Amino acid sequence: MKIQLFIVGFLCPFWVLGQTILGKVTNHKKEPLIGASVYWQGTSVGVLTGEKGEFEISIQNMASKKLIAHYVGFLPDTIEISQQTFVRFKLQEKKSLGELLVKGRRNGVIISDINPIKTEQITQTELGKSACCDLAGCFETQTTVQPQTTNVITNSKELRILGLSGVYNQVLIDGFPMIQGLTYTYGISSIPGTLVDNIYVSKGANSVLQGFESISGQINVETKEPDKSERLLLNAYMNNFMEKHLNGNYAFKKGKWSNQIALHTVQAANKIDRDKDGFLDLPQLTRYMVFNKWKYGNEKNWGWHSRIGLRFLNEQRIGGQTSFDAQRDKGSSNVYGQFVSMNQPEFTTKTGYRFNDKHHIVLFASAFHQDQHSYFGTVKYLAQQTNFYGNIQHEWKYKSNDLKTGISYRYLQINENIAFTNAIVQRSFAGNYSRLENIPGLFAENTLRLFKDKLTWIGGLRADHHNNFGFIITPRTLIKYDIKPKTIVRANIGTGWRTVNLFSENIGLLVSSRDIIFEEQLQPERALNLGINFTQKFETANNHFSGYFSADFYHTDFQNQIFPDYDSYSTKAIIKNFTGTSISNGFQAELYVKIWSQFELKAGYNYLDVYREIGETKQNLPFNPMHKFITTFSYKPVSEKFHLDMNLHRYGEQRLPNTSQNPTEFQRPDFSKPYTIVNAQFTYTFSKFELYTGCENIFDFRQLQPIVSWQNPFSPYFDTSSVWGPTRGRELYLGVRFKINAK
Repeated sequence: MKIQLFIVGFLCPFWVLGQTILGKVTNHKKEPLIGASVYWQGTSVGVLTGEKGEFEISIQNMASKKLIAHYVGFLPDTIEISQQTFVRFKLQEKKSLGELLVKGRRNGVIISDINPIKTEQITQTELGKSACCDLAGCFETQTTVQPQTTNVITNSKELRILGLSGVYNQVLIDGFPMIQGLTYTYGISSIPGTLVDNIYVSKGANSVLQGFESISGQINVETKEPDKSERLLLNAYMNNFMEKHLNGNYAFKKGKWSNQIALHTVQAANKIDRDKDGFLDLPQLTRYMVFNKWKYGNEKNWGWHSRIGLRFLNEQRIGGQTSFDAQRDKGSSNVYGQFVSMNQPEFTTKTGYRFNDKHHIVLFASAFHQDQHSYFGTVKYLAQQTNFYGNIQHEWKYKSNDLKTGISYRYLQINENIAFTNAIVQRSFAGNYSRLENIPGLFAENTLRLFKDKLTWIGGLRADHHNNFGFIITPRTLIKYDIKPKTIVRANIGTGWRTVNLFSENIGLLVSSRDIIFEEQLQPERALNLGINFTQKFETANNHFSGYFSADFYHTDFQNQIFPDYDSYSTKAIIKNFTGTSISNGFQAELYVKIWSQFELKAGYNYLDVYREIGETKQNLPFNPMHKFITTFSYKPVSEKFHLDMNLHRYGEQRLPNTSQNPTEFQRPDFSKPYTIVNAQFTYTFSKFELYTGCENIFDFRQLQPIVSWQNPFSPYFDTSSVWGPTRGRELYLGVRFKINAK
């Protein structure tokens, strides 16, 4: 409680010191100009435009009332300021005797100088450097986010930040909490890469506007906008396992309305068992998805604006022994298999009204329902979830302040029915598990800019009432200081909490033969996170050499944590609240260099120290490499006819669950081996086509026979939780994209 009071004491006040002017810089085609200079005439006081050509500049200490916009290759423009609070520059290209071609190539990863929260924006340029079949595959070239397999048999994955389970970072789709509860298990794999426009990744305690759950970080996936995406995109992909992906996006615009429809399907791979353990190396996945997004107006303009999204997902995953037939063997004790079938409709809307440049009110609402029928060996798992999220937010710009206040409401109902089709293994957790949550909340967050915009201070506070756990306060504060225009320091501190959905978030509990022992009523998980980061950007005068260096450190301290205890008993998992010392320390350094706009190099290092203290013993949590290195290289010639992209990942050893109580033949080492993965992709562009081919895991590193007791999957020692590395080995793939851009 003391630390929360300490944070509240540092929440920034809502006073004002000076007025600002908002604006945007575009070319004559209304395309944003990124990095344009905007400054007061006769002064050196100015700013650079952001990713959408936007800027915000203070009117304090201005020497004149004339604002100038300048961009290389364009004629500068001047606007005289009187009563305006928003201005728009439309720059004209320079004319010369010869042809002057001015081209800009969007960076793959952008770290904004303007955003108070350090956010890595992963653009379509970066996503094009790997196959990116789904969201889980969109981080092959990134240091911050680590995809982790949670069930090797059905290939379910999570996204980890700061070495902590993916449940501690909040994954949003277009700003909505669509990945939670049942959707956590397979949700990140259900978003095709062809639908993704940008991914925004931030670490540590973030804004309180989207809720209270973000502890280790936040990943916001922005799907393509109907009025800005390609008119038509077709994509076909196939790998050497004969898994096929087909995607189609179509967008059109009429007046203030625009619409995009996307279709996506995955067709199953062949049955492959390279390590001869009798189990498929990858599941047979069949997926169908349809997505429709409407957009009306522009939220930066006065008046109404709206976005409405609909999605329907049907998915089936089959894994297990090679002879498993889902129709015949579901729940059988003769042939081991896993069968997952689910349907999920979704709805989202963001609708608002901008009264003027100062006042804006907006409604966020989303809902989804999942119906899942699954068999994990002899465990029958039937589950349904209904989820609703609503948020009404008022935004008020007043001088140097941006104040956002509002109310929110969350509704979640999960029903899980677990039964055993055969009692060949003694387990005691069969039954009905139901959870109903009603969580209304209030929040306020203010952004204050001081010292000619060199210092930005965000203070946020929210109060939520859980129907079972009462009121919980969540304070957070963030500071950004521009030491120099390209030298930035940021710091943040805040708390977070979340309730646990045990089975969907720890799917390995249902997969293995372990019995599950609940020792007490589970309480919400709570943690304090604090972090600091430093960013230094650099570029030469001719812009032939540019890049950035970034380093950060984050510390997470759990007041209560629920992590299944796999170590005390080899055939049991103990579930209880852990209120002792549980710490995550994460350090990351990254250097990115761009040379002549053709060569890109990036090197990153991650150090993770994630542990608990059990009595006097420090116990590292499993599946976290203490050391991880990543190196990426990209080459694209001036003609842009092709590009070559490569990345190398080096993983240090990881602690594994304790198997010393097992019979000798079922014991595994306490630590994994260090290993290296190398990936490469070549993309060739001709006319409206892009042909891409690549290889993941070029040197074919594999963890052989990762399943404990694979010889007898119905023994008490059967366990899939010792998977620490790739199991499918080298993967070759070939794909083609066809694009028709909007006029």
